[in-house]
Amino acid sequence: MKQLVECVPNFSEGRNQTTIQALIDAVKSTEGVVLLDHSMDTDHHRAVLTFCGAPAAMIEAAFRAIRVATDLIDLRTHGGVHPRIGATDVVPFIPIKGTTMQDCVQLAKQLGDRVGREFQIPVFLYERSAAHIDHAPLEAVRRGGLEGLAFRMASDPDWTPDFGPARLHQSAGAIAIGARPPLIAYNVNLHSTDVAVARSIARTIRHSSGGLPYLKAIGVELPSRGMVQIAMNLTDYQVTPIHTALQSVKIEAAKYEIEVAGSELIGLVPQAALDQAAATSLELNRFDSSQVLETRIAEALQSRNETDETVSDFLAAVAEAAPSRAGGSVTALVGALAASLGVMGARLGRHQDTEQRLLLLSRRLHQLVQEDTTAYEELMHAYKIPKQHPDRPMAVSTALHKATEVPLEIAELSCEVGRSIDSALPSAKRAVHSDLTVGITMAIAAAHAALHTVNANITLQSNQHLIDALRPRVEQSEQNLEELKRLC
Repeated sequence: MKQLVECVPNFSEGRNQTTIQALIDAVKSTEGVVLLDHSMDTDHHRAVLTFCGAPAAMIEAAFRAIRVATDLIDLRTHGGVHPRIGATDVVPFIPIKGTTMQDCVQLAKQLGDRVGREFQIPVFLYERSAAHIDHAPLEAVRRGGLEGLAFRMASDPDWTPDFGPARLHQSAGAIAIGARPPLIAYNVNLHSTDVAVARSIARTIRHSSGGLPYLKAIGVELPSRGMVQIAMNLTDYQVTPIHTALQSVKIEAAKYEIEVAGSELIGLVPQAALDQAAATSLELNRFDSSQVLETRIAEALQSRNETDETVSDFLAAVAEAAPSRAGGSVTALVGALAASLGVMGARLGRHQDTEQRLLLLSRRLHQLVQEDTTAYEELMHAYKIPKQHPDRPMAVSTALHKATEVPLEIAELSCEVGRSIDSALPSAKRAVHSDLTVGITMAIAAAHAALHTVNANITLQSNQHLIDALRPRVEQSEQNLEELKRLC
């Protein structure tokens, strides 16, 4: 399929399996659309469907699901912990392949127009499709719930719906339809029943309160599980990764002497987001990394058609007066070379597990060469923003965070490279002992240099929440490095 769009509608029903099945059937009945995932939660009283297909077919599938929800879900008898404004609460379109964000904006408008006309439900365009700046954040549309939205619609001309009548549908409420980038719905559960604490933690870590960038969070009760939850949306996981969000919750919960009971992903997650978190424990209850299709394929098939810059090109780039390659790129390459030496030794010693792990580490460190270059370029771009510009502090803080995350991962992986090589050393052929020792030494150098960059960037970071989230990983890496040094 040349053009592919994803849609992730949320419905205000998480307890009636018959209704959920009717929603699923509506999507599956649409030609050219594939249902990828569905989930339901009794406490949130909410269901999430994920499907993809060609743009025109996606409008039809979403419309059919909305029709079912309008017929079967009555908000007048609904009670759940998750904020909502409609039987079909939100319908986002996400560009996946051969489509752009503007294409998805047009899909949102076409669907909104049809829903408003045929179902007489008020439709608000949000995120990238919003025609009014105040409607862009979903939380702004939901503010005050149905009552708050109804009041704004009746009293404020700026809150006239984009489509449909200027009043709520009697049973279906309203709908937010929009276009956005991929979003990760990630929840952390706490060993506590104090919802006030959960709400305080959510308020502290979310972006709108000065917390982590691109993080939305609320605290809710989970009566069926006897605990509370921090329900989060990561709207840019490259800036605030999953493990950073988890660590922030842990830090804040510890202040109340509350432990994390686990975490969960709602719906699907980009593979790149899991790659970011590979070196940390996410404490996921319902996810197995072996389920990622791309990971299985990557382990089985190694591409032989990659076109990389030569060593001479890399050295020239490093030596430029206006560097395109920063120190982190150099340390990543050193770590990758160390891992490759370890692969050689493990192969000769027939340590198949160690060989495979070091091969994966070498590939990832090689990828981080370019990722560090990108992070460095973004940081330089942020520093060029005029100092008096109001967006500069956030731009610099965000770029610094990415420029710290990359070398920290280099340090973590380099320490693992050193330990893996050391495990293969005793049974390796004596002829390669010297080479493996060189590999361990290079891994130590890469980890040490990367941590130097990490600590230098942390001193420049103005967001204390980001610093607190990174600190435990930094301390663990420093401990791992000291243990590795004792091996040589």
